[in-house]
Amino acid sequence: MIPWIALGAFVVLALALDLRGHGGRPMPTRTALLWSVLWTAIGVAFALVVLAIDDGAAAGEYLAGFLIEKSLSLDNLFVFAVLFAFFKVPADQKVRVLLWGVAGAIVLRTIFILLGAAALDAFHATTYVLGALLLFTAIKIARQTDEEIDPDHTLAMRALRRVVPLSREYDGERLLTTGETGKRMATPLLAALTMVAAFDVMFAIDSIPAIFAITRDTFVVFAANAFSLLGMISLFFLLDGMLDRFRYLNVGLAAILAFVAAKLLLVDVWHPSIGLSLAVVVTALAVAALASMLAERREARFEAAAADADAAARSAAKPRDSATVP
Repeated sequence: MIPWIALGAFVVLALALDLRGHGGRPMPTRTALLWSVLWTAIGVAFALVVLAIDDGAAAGEYLAGFLIEKSLSLDNLFVFAVLFAFFKVPADQKVRVLLWGVAGAIVLRTIFILLGAAALDAFHATTYVLGALLLFTAIKIARQTDEEIDPDHTLAMRALRRVVPLSREYDGERLLTTGETGKRMATPLLAALTMVAAFDVMFAIDSIPAIFAITRDTFVVFAANAFSLLGMISLFFLLDGMLDRFRYLNVGLAAILAFVAAKLLLVDVWHPSIGLSLAVVVTALAVAALASMLAERREARFEAAAADADAAARSAAKPRDSATVP
């Protein structure tokens, strides 16, 4: 019980520090990079704590789970960026929405972890259900297109509109405001928070089965999820505007999820080592990043060549100055 209380207290303090560290304002890129590296290093270093209170196998499981959840969090950030653009969230309010989003994600994942662990202990068939869910998720992610998410047509937004009318204007930090008719209305800030919470549920449903394929230790599962979410605020400002450059991220994430789905579906006949799990995660992300970088460079060369060809064509078509007749 003591490890759980200590970890919970640390997570609360870490969230407060992450918010206080930049005064609730968007981070410059350099600051965001430093904080992202710091939180990732802390997350990796927690493996030593797991090693001290448990054993090497548990520490390895924690590292594999942490890497999986951290990689999946990149997909979360992409969706958050879309939501912020859709609702035109002011820069000074993005940190607040992100903080509530991370806090909500930790609470929801804790609930799902406890429910999932109980279900796995009570029903062995739950393993196959989670494996099938992950496989479906892997296929869905792999087939992602460039179509933008339209939050206005989601179930959460339709439900919010039925409960309270939605204002088109922000009212500072208020979630509710008074319209011209005197009626109470939800501000776009409340709508953004509602959508972040809705997607938190979806992300939890996708990510929790992934780590249960690595370990059934609920403390390790919770720790890996908590540390993967810490630093999300700084990571968002580091990657905001750059996520579209990682065009093959969905393929890498799909490969990781397909691997852990196979572990669950073949749990009775196949028991891959933690080392193999770590290797698959790192390799999938590295290959996706390299492929994205090479594709971007190739497109840049094509664009440069096309620009040169266009310039040459314009130069050739330009009429020559007539010679001056003496």
